[in-house]
Amino acid sequence: MSDNGFGERLHALRTGAGISQEQLAQRAGISVRALSNMERGRARGPRLRTVEALVAALGLDGVVGQELEDAARLGRPRAVGGTGPKSSAGTGPGSGAIGEHPLALPRDLRDFTARGRALEDLRVLVERGDPAHPAVVVVCGQPGLGKTAFAVHASHVLAPGFPDGQFAVDLRGMDPKPTAPREALARLLHAFGVAEAAVPAATDDRSGLLRSVLRERRVLLLLDNAADEGQVRPLLPGHGPSLTLVTSRRSLAGLESVHRTELALLRREEAVELLTRVIGPDRVHRESQASRDLAELCGHLPLAVRIAAQRLASRPGETLTKLVAQLAEHETRLDHLEAGSLRVRAAFALSYQQLPPSARTVFRRACLADGPDFSPTTAALLADLPLRQAARCTQHLTDAGLLQPHPTADRYRFHDLLRLFAAEQLAEEDEPAHITAARDRADRWALRRATAAARLFDTEPHPETPPDPAAAVADRDRARIWLEAERPQWLAALHRAHTAGHHQQVIDTAQAMHWFSDRTPHWELWAQVFRCAVGSARALGSRRDEAVHLNYLSWAYNMCLYDHTAALTAAQHALAAARECGDQLQIGWALGYTAGALHRLGRTEESITRLHEATEHLRQQTGVPSRLAELTVLNSLGHHLRQVGRPHEALTVHRRSEAICRAGVPGQLPELIGLYLAVTRQHLGNDLAALHRWNEAEEPLRCALTHFEAAQMPAWSEPARLDLGIVLRHLNRHHEAHTTLTTAHDALVRLNNPRQIKAADELHQLNSVFDIAGHPTD
Repeated sequence: MSDNGFGERLHALRTGAGISQEQLAQRAGISVRALSNMERGRARGPRLRTVEALVAALGLDGVVGQELEDAARLGRPRAVGGTGPKSSAGTGPGSGAIGEHPLALPRDLRDFTARGRALEDLRVLVERGDPAHPAVVVVCGQPGLGKTAFAVHASHVLAPGFPDGQFAVDLRGMDPKPTAPREALARLLHAFGVAEAAVPAATDDRSGLLRSVLRERRVLLLLDNAADEGQVRPLLPGHGPSLTLVTSRRSLAGLESVHRTELALLRREEAVELLTRVIGPDRVHRESQASRDLAELCGHLPLAVRIAAQRLASRPGETLTKLVAQLAEHETRLDHLEAGSLRVRAAFALSYQQLPPSARTVFRRACLADGPDFSPTTAALLADLPLRQAARCTQHLTDAGLLQPHPTADRYRFHDLLRLFAAEQLAEEDEPAHITAARDRADRWALRRATAAARLFDTEPHPETPPDPAAAVADRDRARIWLEAERPQWLAALHRAHTAGHHQQVIDTAQAMHWFSDRTPHWELWAQVFRCAVGSARALGSRRDEAVHLNYLSWAYNMCLYDHTAALTAAQHALAAARECGDQLQIGWALGYTAGALHRLGRTEESITRLHEATEHLRQQTGVPSRLAELTVLNSLGHHLRQVGRPHEALTVHRRSEAICRAGVPGQLPELIGLYLAVTRQHLGNDLAALHRWNEAEEPLRCALTHFEAAQMPAWSEPARLDLGIVLRHLNRHHEAHTTLTTAHDALVRLNNPRQIKAADELHQLNSVFDIAGHPTD
């Protein structure tokens, strides 16, 4: 038999069966390149399971299949260091496959779960391999994601496509002294059959020899637990059909020309599947809800799920519900995520101990941030570091897999279990006084910044105050983005300021928020803001401030929480406080807010009576703020009149509001009066619609919508869009009505606005009468 007996026999069998290389490769589950290498003699002795797959794919009988296996066995080199004939493995290129060696792959996990997409991406990469640029894949991500388990599993799955051998080296990247490239190169060269005396002394020479050895071989290298780019580069093939898998807790961002596989957390169903494979389906099915809860409490982190599963497997009489109850305790959760030598805390500690001191401080202190994520500025304040240094630390923590970056914003977040670990380190390493100072420092800045940002939306003129350079915000767009992103931070700071007795600061911040809250009534937190302010006003004994913020609180209950009973109570308390301190403006507002709550409680006639009382009261006041309050109350009065079937009266009331707006209010910014006029026009359009004057209703509604959109006020523009869509439907402009109503409905759903129900009903009516072409349906 020739040197290429196996390849020649395989080629004859394939062509005799009348199938292509692509067809046979697909049937056998190997790559076309691997099959081509076999037939050309570049891989003379594939392993037994590869041959068995080819025999099955070709449909060979026992005798012919055995002959093919015998040919493969003859092509396999003997083990290095064995007593038989020497292996053909040498120091030169093209020296053949490698037999037994000390760098064999670790065992694959029988219960390995998920990662199908990442594995398929690797398959595709191997299929499309380019010998001129050997594939290098970096598998990275936070501790506990199962990077090594994935890489080992992938290596076993892909092994048939690499008949010249698979080699694994643990680079010990988390050790105090990771494996030196020179040492790793020596181990690889020895495994390839290079005699010890033939291994060069210099690292560069060893690297060059490895590249030469790998040039013609189809080998899979697994470089596990890499420390950094400098450790990996000398170990990479320069040419040939090899595949190198590198795992690292760091991103190895400086490694050039590599493919990246960033493993994600498991989905809940994948976490439950892993649990099922370890402890069996019967226990999982008996406690299906506890299984899902367990996945959540493990944060869908593969290591945590496996530890929980291994612990349950070792205690067959223990229920999942018991472990769920133990993990539900935040303070001790990491204590329970241990199973023998497997410990979540230990996995995290390895990465933490590698950090420089400043990054450790940022990591620990960042757990004090409120909300799901935080900015580098918050990290800097908590760590008491310059912003530039703190930003570098967040990048370092991201590279180490200890923080997760936001995909579009300069913000970072913890995995839930890493946050618990950070809190443990904080308690162990930081003095209580330092923790308190860190939180106070961040809170003071957050409230100053929130106050400055919110004041940009204040449309009432107020005395100029010196800007705070440390908390300044450039413009409204940036202010809105910051206020939204930092909601949990400044809201928690407000609560803590109230608890600490910084009452004037609480009142000032809440007052600054007033106009901005009008733009975001879908934020339920406004009730918390104004409750804090009411409490602080009472603590200071200021009945006027109490009346002001009780009125704001009534608005929040009505517009944000839809708790109209609480809104009525708050307005009544505001009215009592305003009368006690003689604040005529707040009396007018309290009467108006009382009417709003009564109306929403279905007590419409009482609400109309209160609004008439408020209108008369405010009309008698001479101050500019009273005119603005009068406009609001008049618009509410007209709205209530229209809803009880008195649209002619409503139209008259709203014409009066329009006249006040057109006349202008001395001392007020045109922007503010323009906003009031837009609100009035929306009411006028709805009055005209209630009178079935559809053609006249369209123009004022369009004007209102245009103004609200220009002001970027979706909580106001989308109800106006709905009103316009209703008018368009009655005008039989069906395509335009459908587009308008659909846009309004989708936005109102996002805003959790109750008028989404009306929008859905209008769309249903439109769709039930007319098809998409605008023709009547049968």
